Amino acid sequence: MHGLINRAIQCFVVDSYGSEAWVEAARNADLGFVEFESMLTYDDEVTPKLLDAVSRALKRERDEVMEDIGTYLVSHPKVEALRRLLRFGGFDFVEFLHSLDDLPDRARLAVSDLNLPALELRDLAPGQFSLVCTSSIEGYGHVMMGVLRAMADDYGVLAVLEHAGSGNGTETISITLIETEFAEGRSFELGARAV
Repeated sequence: MHGLINRAIQCFVVDSYGSEAWVEAARNADLGFVEFESMLTYDDEVTPKLLDAVSRALKRERDEVMEDIGTYLVSHPKVEALRRLLRFGGFDFVEFLHSLDDLPDRARLAVSDLNLPALELRDLAPGQFSLVCTSSIEGYGHVMMGVLRAMADDYGVLAVLEHAGSGNGTETISITLIETEFAEGRSFELGARAV
């Protein structure tokens, strides 16, 4: 597993719950270290073990933690670059949804050896979609639910999301758009600002 994935989990815990919670989770996962390197590759079994350890340390269900990780990845100021990458997917939320099929390829443009789970959006009816996530990490659909909730807020859309089940390495998210102009979305500029 790419170090960026594990490092994102580490940053989520530290930024949301503090360093002590992270050290406890790292110890529970029996990592033998407490800092992930973003550009290294780790054994695939480390990530599920880490997610279980984080859930135990936070005393929360793993699915809830994974959804919170997804929300963190889009909404926390420290990971603004990911929000920007996602916003390039479309002018509005529906265009963004249709861009999700290409997200793993767009991520590889930024980090060539980063392999994100496959995503497939299906149009069911006007305003109704399903997103099929194929991943070796159980619960990845919950990460995507967090991402989708945060992005809906970012675009100012009222949407109902439901984890519709999993099996054989796939998870399905049901997406129903209630109001596409529910609130004013967050501002987004194509060019990054110099600080």
